[in-house]
Amino acid sequence: MIDITDDDFEKLISKALDELPKEQTKNLDNVAITIGSSPTPEQAKKLKLRGDSLLLGLYEGIPLTRRTGNYSFVLPDKITIFKDEILKLAKDDGQLFAITKHTLWHEIAHFYGLDHDQIHHIEGHWKI
Repeated sequence: MIDITDDDFEKLISKALDELPKEQTKNLDNVAITIGSSPTPEQAKKLKLRGDSLLLGLYEGIPLTRRTGNYSFVLPDKITIFKDEILKLAKDDGQLFAITKHTLWHEIAHFYGLDHDQIHHIEGHWKI
C-alpha cells in the first residue's frame, strides 16, 4: 500500500482541485474540503454502509439546487475525502492522484445537485 502523510494528501487534493475546470469549482466559497481516514461510525450508519463497502468521499450539506432565497447564515457545506479508503484502491502515485481527483469531482457534483445516476451518466461519456 502507498504511504502518504496527511499534509501530502492535502496537497494532492489541492492539485486535483486546481486541475478541475474552473466552472465546476467557482461556487465553492462556503464549502470546506477536508480529509478523513475512513467514514465515522455515524456516517456509515447514516449511509447504511455494509462492512465491505468503500466510501471514498462524502458531500454533506444542502445542494445548490435545493437552496431557497432564505439560505443564509449557515455553516459551510463539507466535502470529506477519505484517504485510507482511497489508499486501498491505489496501486501507485498516478492512480492515487486519479482516484482522488475523480472522488473530489464526484463530491463537487453532489454539491451542484447531481445524483448518482446523473453523475454516472456524465462519467459514461468521458473519454479516458
